[in-house]
Amino acid sequence: MDRSAEQARQIDSLSSAPAPENSPFGAFGMPGFAGLPPQAAPPEPRPILELEGEEYEDELDALSDWVDDFLVRVYGAEVTTAAPWCEQWQEHADVVAWLHALWLAYQQHKDAEAGLSGLFVWHRDFLTHAMATIRAAGGPLSACMTDPDRPAHRLLPGPPPSNRTVTSVKENSEEDGEPGQAVG
Repeated sequence: MDRSAEQARQIDSLSSAPAPENSPFGAFGMPGFAGLPPQAAPPEPRPILELEGEEYEDELDALSDWVDDFLVRVYGAEVTTAAPWCEQWQEHADVVAWLHALWLAYQQHKDAEAGLSGLFVWHRDFLTHAMATIRAAGGPLSACMTDPDRPAHRLLPGPPPSNRTVTSVKENSEEDGEPGQAVG
């Protein structure tokens, strides 16, 4: 019984709140090194399509540099009908979202904290799937360049809004007019 009670106390001690900031155990992963201010957490990454204005433009510029100077040069492969590409990929919102997510994953996996296998994980879990989806024969770039000698760009039309959205818009416009009549 005494041994069980001691183990319970040890478990409680280990699962309790971390030591104060001035802890001499800071070098062992506890918050804060003695005498040094705590490090600020890095900003949380946000999906690029949630950004607006200058913040979006800055992120798109940085993404474009990475895509054009690294990704396409190394992993672009040949442009064919089976693997189309678009020189104006920045105008395809879904492609921008995919490439931004791929870029964020790249940044995380090339970091030293990802370990020696970090970039292998990025290739296996992120690069292959993202590029296969973006460059699929029926994918978002399928109406764009399929022959490097004939650059092309065309945005494919997306699906129409759902019936629920259309119904909601109609109901709201009818509320603005006289009962029983649609505004318009």
